[in-house]
Amino acid sequence: MPVDLSVNLGPLKLKNPVITASGCFGYGLEFENLLDLNKLGGISTKGISLKPRSGNKPVRIAETCGGMLNSIGLQNVGLEVFLKEKLPKLKKFNTAIIVNIFGEFEDEYLRLAEALNEGEKISALEVNISCPNVKKGGLQFGTDPESVYSLAKKLKAVSRFPIIMKLTPNVTDIRVIAKAAQEGGADILSLINTVRGMAVDLEKRKPVLANTYGGLSGPAIKPIALAMLDQVKKTVNLPLIGLGGIMTAKDALEFHLVGASAVEIGTGNFIKSDLALDIVDGISDYLKAKGILRLEDFIGKIEI
Repeated sequence: MPVDLSVNLGPLKLKNPVITASGCFGYGLEFENLLDLNKLGGISTKGISLKPRSGNKPVRIAETCGGMLNSIGLQNVGLEVFLKEKLPKLKKFNTAIIVNIFGEFEDEYLRLAEALNEGEKISALEVNISCPNVKKGGLQFGTDPESVYSLAKKLKAVSRFPIIMKLTPNVTDIRVIAKAAQEGGADILSLINTVRGMAVDLEKRKPVLANTYGGLSGPAIKPIALAMLDQVKKTVNLPLIGLGGIMTAKDALEFHLVGASAVEIGTGNFIKSDLALDIVDGISDYLKAKGILRLEDFIGKIEI
């Protein structure tokens, strides 16, 4: 008997728990000839802004021990091109299409959500709340619980899609932010985004990245992600999507055990283009070997 890998994240239903993470899989279309996208649980698109962005100047990526730093700067084609050229081509795939959005001001998020209401084949919006909020003195949305609460509440009022708030780890206590997102009406939380880091060129005596700081991803951040997932799971009553350093089915299963209903695969896509499908198969093989016929019977069963 095959293992049932379907998962229920409140208003979002997935045929399997594996989603490709935003920023690490393009718009999904770039991988069309590299793997069968129909076998994925979902695709989270490259982050979309109201206007096109060229991103930061190079150097924008640096390899580190156990991971990589990126300072791409959220380069993307912008809302208009996404709606006209990218989204229509995604409709043919039998997988959940999750559109990642971001803005510098609250109003930009709301305008994006309203415009995307007209889009077809969208399963949910994933909200990147790690961007500068200039109106609050350069703080980030994701580090201020009042901003997170307000944004979640207003997005729920204007969007017809489930709202996934993507949490930053660059905070004193992620539980406070998670609780604010839940109280604002978020449907699902995804965590964690990248960890702020820096690489140095010893010979040039300069930062490696042109922007000095970047987001650290890859295996190095998995223990941080698992700890924060455990904290958040004990704080809110929302479905959780876990991400951060997942490179194998074993990694994914650890996130499920701690309490993630679904997982996102990020940096690993750069190493092996069809890694996400390997992880789908690996989860199924492990559960079958253990005599577990439903993934949902395994989620959150860690003994602490």
